[in-house]
Amino acid sequence: MTPYHPPKDHLPGTARPAAMPEEAWAEVLSAVDRTYADLVDYQEQLERQNARLQEMQAFLTSILASVSDVLIVLDRAGRIEQVSASLLARSAARPAALTGQDVSILVPPEDAPRLSDALDRLRADRRPAVLELSLTTPQGPEPLELSVAPRLDDRGRVAGFVLTGRPLGELRRAYAELTESHDALKSAQSLLVRNEKLASLGRLLAGVAHELNNPISFVYANAHALDRYVGKFETYFTRVQEGAEREELVALRESLRLDREITNLRQATQGARDGAERVRDIVEDLRRLSSDGAGERIAFDLAETARVAAHWVLRGAKEAPALTIEGTAPLLAFGRPGHIQQIVMNLVQNAVDAVEGREAAQVTLTLAAENGRASLTVADTGPGVPPEARASIFDPFFTTKSVGRGTGLGLSISLKIAEEHGGHLSLLDRPGPGASFRLDLPASGETR
Repeated sequence: MTPYHPPKDHLPGTARPAAMPEEAWAEVLSAVDRTYADLVDYQEQLERQNARLQEMQAFLTSILASVSDVLIVLDRAGRIEQVSASLLARSAARPAALTGQDVSILVPPEDAPRLSDALDRLRADRRPAVLELSLTTPQGPEPLELSVAPRLDDRGRVAGFVLTGRPLGELRRAYAELTESHDALKSAQSLLVRNEKLASLGRLLAGVAHELNNPISFVYANAHALDRYVGKFETYFTRVQEGAEREELVALRESLRLDREITNLRQATQGARDGAERVRDIVEDLRRLSSDGAGERIAFDLAETARVAAHWVLRGAKEAPALTIEGTAPLLAFGRPGHIQQIVMNLVQNAVDAVEGREAAQVTLTLAAENGRASLTVADTGPGVPPEARASIFDPFFTTKSVGRGTGLGLSISLKIAEEHGGHLSLLDRPGPGASFRLDLPASGETR
């Protein structure tokens, strides 16, 4: 803003005294110029401060509109100055109806004295307090955990109060969810023991990692491609929004090869979807291995269940033996397929461990159906079970493996699951080397 300079021989609304010396008149005009410049500078300062105040007001308003917890700002006398949008939503009140009112109107009459006492203590010692009281709402009192803190001025004196509260209903729901999660965790821990931790969890994880690596890598690569395509389209549409000329947009589209990238974008999206679906299928297979004994019994293909279980075990084996599957297929049995899969995995894992390091290692799965029963026999070419261990082979914590290779729970748990299904698990006598275990289950339609 340019200061106004009145003519030196005349001031608006005044007449130059005839007897005033030229030097004195010049000083008066100079003083007027300085005063006017000071006024202009002061006006600019006020405008800048007003802009900052408006910016701060907008910032505080956005905070009050965004916080999910109840927020109440009071003056020193306990009158309401500002409240959050979350409180207005709960109380169904308008800001104008609350501003200037005593905070006690927000709580039931029986809670008002405790809130007033808390504000009195804060005026004296300035120490924040936490109260449990209720907020008056159209639906009735809503319990709150309210934190009350002093608001200090630039001299350190109490200028007001800030109240923040979270509905106790939410806290109690969160605590209930935490308790439920804790119970689920304890159940999961028991489940790990019940399933013997599958006796070969480390090897199984190796197979899982191998199975997941390819589809995840595929999804990851396509995600990078999608990110690159998005960058090109963002560049193009930014120029569109900036009002670029048609010729420039046509040239930019050609340089970015957007027509080709649209096709590539579809292919990358489809590829990522295919990879994600493969991961989903793998996870679904694994989920079926984690059930706890509950669930409905159904007719299922024992041959397919055995094939999938053997597949997972061999995927995680350091030295996978030759696998042969013989006999009836499909072979319908009745039970919970996820649990039977656990039994088969235990049996195949034991067989793989038994033949580790041996030449011409072989694991054979034989399927058969007779007399309304479905059976699966798992045999290996390992050293077999010593005669002195045969009577204890299904005892909990009994194992013929070296220390660190097994928990001794696999066969005992597998026997229990088989019996729960109306079946049986037994160690067979067989000529020659190796061990042979037979799982016997009701065929489909037989529920004994």
